[in-house]
Amino acid sequence: MPPRRWSRRAAPRVAAKPPTALPGCTPEDQVLRLTCALCAREARGFGYIHQLRIGEFPHYRFCSMACSKAGSALARRMGGMIDKTPLEEAAIKAARRPLAEVLQELGLLAAFHDRSPAEIDRIIEACVDGFQAAMQRQVAERDPLSDPIPF
Repeated sequence: MPPRRWSRRAAPRVAAKPPTALPGCTPEDQVLRLTCALCAREARGFGYIHQLRIGEFPHYRFCSMACSKAGSALARRMGGMIDKTPLEEAAIKAARRPLAEVLQELGLLAAFHDRSPAEIDRIIEACVDGFQAAMQRQVAERDPLSDPIPF
């Protein structure tokens, strides 16, 4: 019987080198590469490159298939880039006034008086993102059978 080709002895494996930082990358850049492009949660292996043109368009990473579908649709519509939509930008600008009213009621408006509109927008985005992440986490932890029967 002839010897089988795949029955050769395998070469001994060499231990892998520990990962090193990418040249020219700061730790902040590396963290950005590991977060979802839409919701900023931890990316979990879902990705999108517009028209598979590596190097020409950025590589977006996503945390779930839902974010991947939404992000890829958004990137296709926006020509390969994922930015805030005009509707999101308008909503953030509209939220500035209610934020200022609450800060005035609490006596905290003086601390935010010297801030730029971009910094105020970052505060609003952080609040909205934190709220959404908390809601998603609570829904995921809830037992679907624990609700009482509605009738």
